[in-house]
Amino acid sequence: MSGEAPRSPAGPRERTHRLFLALWPDAAMREQLAHAVRNGVRSSGGRHVPQANYHITLAFIGPVSEGRVAELGALVRAVPDAGPIAVPLQELVYWPGPRVLCAVPPAPPAPPAGLAGWAGRLLEALVAAAFAPDLKPFRPHVTVARKVMRPSPSAPMHLLLWQFGEFALIESRTLEAGPVYSVVETYPLSSGTLAAK
Repeated sequence: MSGEAPRSPAGPRERTHRLFLALWPDAAMREQLAHAVRNGVRSSGGRHVPQANYHITLAFIGPVSEGRVAELGALVRAVPDAGPIAVPLQELVYWPGPRVLCAVPPAPPAPPAGLAGWAGRLLEALVAAAFAPDLKPFRPHVTVARKVMRPSPSAPMHLLLWQFGEFALIESRTLEAGPVYSVVETYPLSSGTLAAK
């Protein structure tokens, strides 16, 4: 008989949520974009992204334990934001790595300073609090097609201006039919002003 103490059984694993922060458009904005990109998506031969999934990701956080979701909400509310935001979308671009077609702001491709700065502050706060966000550089975009078969580098589209007075914490679940997104919580933007030109 060994002198080892008996091991206590492991407790149940805490549930996790796959989360990201996003600018979350309303139904009218989604409908406008779907109309603007319809021909481009069709000619790309890709699989169209459902309108309900259109969004602009601010920070992809990844798996978060249930016990830290409230902490996450308090954290993002404390980060100084950019105020109400107007994001212009005027070009369809193909990204060959993930084989997606995206609606993006007009050139130059660098994101607006205020919006990029806010996204950077969110990322820094998440890292400092021991979350594990995706650290890729912020590129404002809306994915409109996946698994593109007939890419063209870029194409103009009718200018759309998406306006936001709040942002959202979103949960992502992957089903056989594709990703499903649900809003966990929304946060109002401050009373400052920023036009994402």
